[in-house]
Amino acid sequence: MAAKETAVQPSLLQGFPSKARPAGPPLAGHLPVARVLVETPLPHLDRPFDYSVPAELDEAAQPGVRVKVKFNGQDMSGFIMERAAESDAGHALVPLHKVISPVAVLTPRVRDLVSAVAARYAGTVSDVLRVAVPPRVAKLEKEFLAGALPGTAGEATAGSGSEPNAQAGASQDQDAAWDGYTNGPAFVRHLRDGGSPRAVFSPLQGYGPAAWPRLLAAAVAAVRASGRGALVVVPDHRDLDQLEAALLEVLPAADIARLTADDGPTPRYRSFLRLLDGSARVAIGTRSAAYAPVHDVGLVACWDDGDDLHIEQRAPYAHAREVLLLRADQEGAACLMAAHSRSTELQRLVEAGWAMPIDAERPYLRRTVPRVLNTADSFEQERDPLARIARLPGAAWRAAKEGLERGPVLVQVARAGYAPSLVCETCREPARCQSCRGPLALAGASGSASIPQCRWCSTPSPDWQCVHCTGRRLRKGATGVLRTAEELGRAFPGKAVVTSSGDHVKARVGSTNALVVATVGAEPVADGGYAAALLLDGDSLLRRENLRAGEDTVRRWFNAAALVRPASDGGLVVITATESVAVGALLRWDPAGYARRELELRMELQLPPAVRIASVTGPRAAVGHFTASVEQQLAASGLTLRTAGPAPVLLVGLPTPQRVGEDVRTLLFFPYGQAGLVTRVLRATKAAAAAKRSEEPVQVRLDGVDVL
Repeated sequence: MAAKETAVQPSLLQGFPSKARPAGPPLAGHLPVARVLVETPLPHLDRPFDYSVPAELDEAAQPGVRVKVKFNGQDMSGFIMERAAESDAGHALVPLHKVISPVAVLTPRVRDLVSAVAARYAGTVSDVLRVAVPPRVAKLEKEFLAGALPGTAGEATAGSGSEPNAQAGASQDQDAAWDGYTNGPAFVRHLRDGGSPRAVFSPLQGYGPAAWPRLLAAAVAAVRASGRGALVVVPDHRDLDQLEAALLEVLPAADIARLTADDGPTPRYRSFLRLLDGSARVAIGTRSAAYAPVHDVGLVACWDDGDDLHIEQRAPYAHAREVLLLRADQEGAACLMAAHSRSTELQRLVEAGWAMPIDAERPYLRRTVPRVLNTADSFEQERDPLARIARLPGAAWRAAKEGLERGPVLVQVARAGYAPSLVCETCREPARCQSCRGPLALAGASGSASIPQCRWCSTPSPDWQCVHCTGRRLRKGATGVLRTAEELGRAFPGKAVVTSSGDHVKARVGSTNALVVATVGAEPVADGGYAAALLLDGDSLLRRENLRAGEDTVRRWFNAAALVRPASDGGLVVITATESVAVGALLRWDPAGYARRELELRMELQLPPAVRIASVTGPRAAVGHFTASVEQQLAASGLTLRTAGPAPVLLVGLPTPQRVGEDVRTLLFFPYGQAGLVTRVLRATKAAAAAKRSEEPVQVRLDGVDVL
């Protein structure tokens, strides 16, 4: 490679003609070779390259720092992975061009974690580093090096010592919140004593003194009492705000560092440097915080791992849960996976004995959760024969009316917008845009919003005509949150209606008697809890064309129901869905039982997470050649893969699935025991194909939740 062209030490140049020895600057006397990972997305370049270290850069060019190097005639950024005494390149080395900053932002533990994540997801280390290390802010680094960055060891403030007495901050009342859970108190004691237990936790409430943020805060305080650090990852900024508020009740503010891109590059990088320095020992944040450089990690925790926001949106699409599991294993840390429901991935860990379950004891559960009513059961059907077809059955209307006398009422709907789906009134076929064949929708009830508009290209269709029956009249195929709010406002005159969806998601609402209409996942927390909750559109959520439709729907139901007051305080949850296993799990408040049954079915069918899955997407010829090469290499090792495809890539979630371009997708299924071999072959095949450039590239994605 062009990256290996200049000398390092006379002893390393033996065998080269003297005229080939470059007359460059003097080299470092100790460990004169720097192994640099160049930041490039090309798979075949995903390895360290050796460079010589000039004497003038010896002090600054330490492992973990950012550098500039000459690579193939270009200046490229990279990280020094390690220093070495000699190189096995076999020819002269190019000297480092520049040390961008002497701050070692890539610690050895994070470097090992990044390598493990890249290996697990058949990705490149460079792609993972892009997520693990936040963008540099030069001004903050200057303050950091000068010891003047607020909150670091060089700029310590009163009450922000490097070892705060977290045990004194965690009161008996906060620990007592774990008393209603089997194995809960033992887990917290084990953390405080310096142990590393691993657990899957299902808290009951999302508000009040026993809410999940306070329970996680008590666990973090316990591990801080043992002198170790902690790391907690949550899906979004709303959860992060709740967790931060709970932690501030038990720990000093200087001990907590918040890592999220939503805060902007400067606050994020300041928190990163505080963790790097060891001034802050607790990292909280969204998915990229899983790589935070916390000193002596004693606990890694993840809230609501089933949320898709935990999945990185760039290659290699790593899930924060898997990153934390790898980190817990590598660093010998405790692990806490918590959610109101339970994903099948976590159930697999429980059944494998890797983690212990922490579930509510039944007497405590009955005192804590609301009563759940299904309008589609036989008793309600006899009382209201039209309940099966009504969007707001009589029982739901009565629950809302009575609940509004005691406090706020939550209404959960499946779709955002006003009328997100339109159909022909005559033939009931989906209404399509005449320009791009995308789905039509209404943004409102009057003015320009009442004109059908394409959800893909935004083209209005005022003169729409059905291509199937030439009809011109439209009707709503689905009702969105805005239309639901409008209808409820008419049904309950004089009551305030609050909406939370899309770009206008609310984190909290007060205790005022109001209707709060929210899309799934956008439910705000009510002060004192909701008096009642109506879970609408359940059947449409369950009918989605996805392997995880039931699991995801149950998760969304439990997240909403956890915001409602206990049954003893009149709390009531009404669900309007056909009787099914998913509905039964909510009626019994048994998320673990649902996850157990779902995992058993997946194991019987050999579907994820009972097995791992790789999707290969791209042009048909390229996908065919890639999968054939992978199968041939694995066959030589005695392994035969189960495959599905190639098949056209479809965009699901629409009334009729639509094909995306001409790409095809092949799925590869393989057991966990063979995952190491399969991922190595996938990475090697990707690198070989990229180096040859003989055909179009393919996308390789491991454990994608949206491919089945």
